[in-house]
Amino acid sequence: MATVAFIGLGVMGYPMAGYLSDAGHCVRVYNRTTSRADQWLREYTGRGFATPAEAARGAEVVFTCVGNDRDLSEVVCAEQGALGAMEQGTLLVDHTTVSADITRALAASARDREIGYLDAPVSGGQAGAQKGVLTVMVGGQEADYQRAFPLINCYAGTVRLMGPVGSGQLCKMVNQICIAGVVQGLAEGLHFAKAAGLDAEEVVSVISKGAAQSWQMENRSNTMLAGEYQHGFAVDWMRKDLAIVLDEARYNGALLPLTALVDQFYSEVQAIGGSRWDTSSLFARLMKIRPFE
Repeated sequence: MATVAFIGLGVMGYPMAGYLSDAGHCVRVYNRTTSRADQWLREYTGRGFATPAEAARGAEVVFTCVGNDRDLSEVVCAEQGALGAMEQGTLLVDHTTVSADITRALAASARDREIGYLDAPVSGGQAGAQKGVLTVMVGGQEADYQRAFPLINCYAGTVRLMGPVGSGQLCKMVNQICIAGVVQGLAEGLHFAKAAGLDAEEVVSVISKGAAQSWQMENRSNTMLAGEYQHGFAVDWMRKDLAIVLDEARYNGALLPLTALVDQFYSEVQAIGGSRWDTSSLFARLMKIRPFE
């Protein structure tokens, strides 16, 4: 069994760290809100620490799962950050969805200290984390990936090495591009069904058996029709991710007109009070503009 540190016990990190504990690993945890760490320690076996550095000291592998570039830089590189406390030959695995730029910069800092680095953003949302079936897209060296794989596999359904450092984040950007387009298409389809006087639930039951089928249709169409938007991954976080995507597209020349448009639609969801609604709330925007009931 390994000694690991897990930094960041949010809606994703909390169950992920829990799966590592349940698998018998020695888990050292840090969370900025200490009450969250205290709650985790009541539910799982492990040790809590006051700083990222203290949690990372003595760990073979350090996992991070925080909010954004700034948060990641702070828990890794600040005076009490994890990197300064890690020993040569250890490994840092970042599960945060962040820019490829900060990923490459942190990987270089780790390499200077002879510490391995994997960028390993996840997909599957809160439900996937709680069920231990996340999809994990990894960038880094093959040897580091093989070392981390048994640990990541504790909470993942699919784990794949996508290429060198930064490739995991780039793959996650593709994931978010595709989700944005699919959710907008589903929202428009449901809105059209209601405008046409069809039973939208019956429409979904038919078309979900054909080429229109998607995870979003199977898992979110009924809740969208019911006006329920409390499924974990908030619009604020999606806009953060899409900003990363659009910045990278400006760098690499990719053309993302639909993604840019959906990002604007999410800003309108924020404006009507949906900042903490989940990403399926694109339907709420359409219903606000043109309600049928």
